[in-house]
Amino acid sequence: MHGPAMSLSASVSSWLLVLLCAVSGAYCLGRVRRSGGAAGGEALMGFGMAVMAAPLGIGDGWRAPVLGAVFCGAALHAVWLLRDGAHHAHHVVGSLAMVYMALGSGSGSGHEGHGGHGAGLPLVTGTLLVYYAGYVLLGGARLATAGGRDGQGVHGDPAEVIRACRLAMGTGMLAMLLTM
Repeated sequence: MHGPAMSLSASVSSWLLVLLCAVSGAYCLGRVRRSGGAAGGEALMGFGMAVMAAPLGIGDGWRAPVLGAVFCGAALHAVWLLRDGAHHAHHVVGSLAMVYMALGSGSGSGHEGHGGHGAGLPLVTGTLLVYYAGYVLLGGARLATAGGRDGQGVHGDPAEVIRACRLAMGTGMLAMLLTM
């Protein structure tokens, strides 16, 4: 729930999620200039998640349709990228999950975004929760072992930062799905 009745702890955690997603999106946007590719989709996902998680409380009626349309386009783009390999399937799932959450936020049951208890279909929400829980656990394990077997990896390596951004956005998705 957002707006005036939102508790201080819920507001702080929402704004921390906004900050985490926005920083991840900004890092990915910087990667677009250097490498292009999937970084643009990841930047869009980070910024979209930041907007969706923001506890604005007023004028929220625009978010559901705009984010739904943006992420429908992102899902179509991700489907197009599948021709290059199945590694883009996660972007399809992520974009469709954002469309699902945007539609759930516009249903008028509670907050425009999250905390609208019962705002989604339990089977779809549960499936996405399982997917993102697995994604976060696997991503965390990969990040923890990124330094190599002896633990002497180069910290701050761009590949390690990319893994951390993906883990942060996966955790953000999991958090937003938990509040549906």
